[in-house]
Amino acid sequence: MTEVLTYERFDTDPFKDINIDDETKGAYQIIKWAYEHYGDSIVYSCSFGAEGMILIDLISKVKKDAKIVFLDTDLHFQETYDLIDRVKERYPSLNIELKKPDLTLEQQADQYEPALWTSDPNQCCYIRKIKPLEEVLSGATAWVSGLRREQSPSRQNTDFINKDERFKSIKVCPLIYWTWDDVWAYMERHDLTYNELHDFNYPSIGCIPCTSQVSSSGDSREGRWNNFNKTECGLHTANSKPK
Repeated sequence: MTEVLTYERFDTDPFKDINIDDETKGAYQIIKWAYEHYGDSIVYSCSFGAEGMILIDLISKVKKDAKIVFLDTDLHFQETYDLIDRVKERYPSLNIELKKPDLTLEQQADQYEPALWTSDPNQCCYIRKIKPLEEVLSGATAWVSGLRREQSPSRQNTDFINKDERFKSIKVCPLIYWTWDDVWAYMERHDLTYNELHDFNYPSIGCIPCTSQVSSSGDSREGRWNNFNKTECGLHTANSKPK
């Protein structure tokens, strides 16, 4: 029996040299391996962005009852919640969970300050996204993410299989070689549903206060946390716990 690849046993990405000439640029092969390798001990943390639609479709072909978690901050666009409903209808066997933070928005305002995201977005992300994912991953060996190398400079060195220092787990990133054009070509080819905000110049969609339209053709993280030196919520950075 093959020894399970864990955070403690991780050395290097075992798929650095795989052939990526297939339609999914290696993604299907990685997903198939991940769910066969980890079974029920792998979770897909999905933001329900464009990349998420690809991964949900591919994961459903491998494990119809896979666990998919959406970090529900209570600050998302209605379009995002509507999309989740449509995905549930299309893939009824998937186990889709909306994970909320321990603090409601009212409790957060009382404990810190109203509209915390305007003064300390890192703290807000920690409370409403990072801590909830810590709880989700507490019983999991690995998790799936839709990171692509093209998205931003901070993601250019992402591998298929990564040692995740932030959550002390294995992070599986099947879409690292996909371009934005690849994402949309696959969605059109397979008639996948997606967040309607993408049609209005929102390449990356998160919480309402921290997401805005873009007018340039820069990296796909533009439009997030305007006026802050911040492009990541902290889920994909090793040192993301506020002081």
